[in-house]
Amino acid sequence: MEQTLHQLDCGVELIVQHLPNRRAVAMEIRMLAGLVNEPESKLGIAHLVEHTLDKGTENYDGKSLSDAFDEIGAGTGTWCGREATGYTSLCLPEFFERNMELHAEFLRRPTFPKEYCDVSVQLSLQELLSLEDDAQGLADKFMCKRALGPVLGRHTYGEKDTLATITRDDMIGFWKDNYNSGRMILSVAGPLEPEKVAAIIQKHFDGFGNSEQTHRDPTELRFTPGTTHHKKETEQIQISMAFPGVPVTHEDYATQQVLLGVLSGGMSARLFTEVREKQGLVYWVGAWNDNPRNAGLICAGASTTPDRCKKTFETLNRELNRVGQDVTSEEIERSLTGIVVRADIRRDITRSRCVEQADDVFHHGRAVSWQEKLDKLKAVTIEDIKRYCETYITGKEACAVTLGPQTANN
Repeated sequence: MEQTLHQLDCGVELIVQHLPNRRAVAMEIRMLAGLVNEPESKLGIAHLVEHTLDKGTENYDGKSLSDAFDEIGAGTGTWCGREATGYTSLCLPEFFERNMELHAEFLRRPTFPKEYCDVSVQLSLQELLSLEDDAQGLADKFMCKRALGPVLGRHTYGEKDTLATITRDDMIGFWKDNYNSGRMILSVAGPLEPEKVAAIIQKHFDGFGNSEQTHRDPTELRFTPGTTHHKKETEQIQISMAFPGVPVTHEDYATQQVLLGVLSGGMSARLFTEVREKQGLVYWVGAWNDNPRNAGLICAGASTTPDRCKKTFETLNRELNRVGQDVTSEEIERSLTGIVVRADIRRDITRSRCVEQADDVFHHGRAVSWQEKLDKLKAVTIEDIKRYCETYITGKEACAVTLGPQTANN
């Protein structure tokens, strides 16, 4: 279905996909304010604001606002990321305007009740503490800081010493500085006409702070190669490694996606077959990409036992360096089939359509059709995979992080 991109007078960048045969309307507000916008002394504040915005407004207390969403049967959710914070919802089309009115209420007129601000800080401190019991999550935290740098590599939960200093006034200040219509990407998918959606959004977000489009520039990725071990008494060792990849907008991005499918696209993929099935080295192994705006990483990781750590690390390195030399057309075809099937399944879900087009505007600044993406994927050849690996992986020093009782070299 056709996607319509509107630049509204109020400042909101709106993309709408009209899906007349769907029953529900999915919506995502992507506010371009995230971890990269936090003051260095207040790490964790973006997550606190995300969780506290709807706890009280000029016209509702927290319970009455929740009741108002329940009255229209709207499901809501939030997330906090590196470069943006998201507010998502699913509702019936007849309740869409009321749903947007309620979202505008807490985004534009929050009161940040002190008791909820204090509770949010305590909950974030508990979340940070619980991370100590999540070995894989902890390894990912260390990996992000080393592979992405001190700003892009920040963790959503912040740090213990900075969280303890954050006050209600700090949260209000972060909201005032970072929340306005000029920093909003709003994605809608469902049976509503684009013109009607645009009129509703214009009505409820007109006058919401600065309407000038800002904060579209990327944050610098600072990649640090080398291996770092974090000692922790765990039963298993977590291994993560990363190489500089390409941004979503790069001509080699489709090649990167197909390569990831070859490495980790299913039970016949390279890493599962070579590391787990043939040698029984790991409990879990996989490869993935990480793409902040205008940057990218290609990553691999595994969870193994201390006595298998060194061999697992060596096997991961070997497979990543080998794939560009002996990849086959059959592997590329299987990878492409898996990508297309998974995409088709996701596209049956209205919420997934909504998120995908929000991603497109976030990275490309425009609507990108599935056919355009598919054509690029289908054009990937063996020579493209080999060239990509030669450029970004083969013989290159990775950023590697291990977490557990011993290093990968022991």
